Amino acid sequence: MAIFKTLLVIVQVLSALGVIGLVLLQHGKGADVGAAFGSGASGSLFGATGSANFLSRTTAVLAALFFCCTLGLTLLGNYKPSASLGVMGAAQQSAPAAAAPASAPAAAAASASAPAAPAVPK
Repeated sequence: MAIFKTLLVIVQVLSALGVIGLVLLQHGKGADVGAAFGSGASGSLFGATGSANFLSRTTAVLAALFFCCTLGLTLLGNYKPSASLGVMGAAQQSAPAAAAPASAPAAAAASASAPAAPAVPK
């Protein structure tokens, strides 16, 4: 379980860094970092509008991956396995627990009402 948790943390950190990088590369209303790298060129690999669609779709996928990893880590962090006693262990543990509270007040009442017997030396 620890390996799975470590893998989720690594995927979460990488997706967070990817989202940060892709958000910085996307077009804004004014001058942005994306324009510095030439993402505004119409002759680019993805075309004039293709890069915006590609970047926004990739950002959405990475954000969904980040959300799923966060949810998974939350569920794994709250999971506390309990030791299994088996079928017979659960039955034995529940029977004395139910009988103990009923007999305890009766034993306390019997010991309070009966006087203590003096010890007789032999």
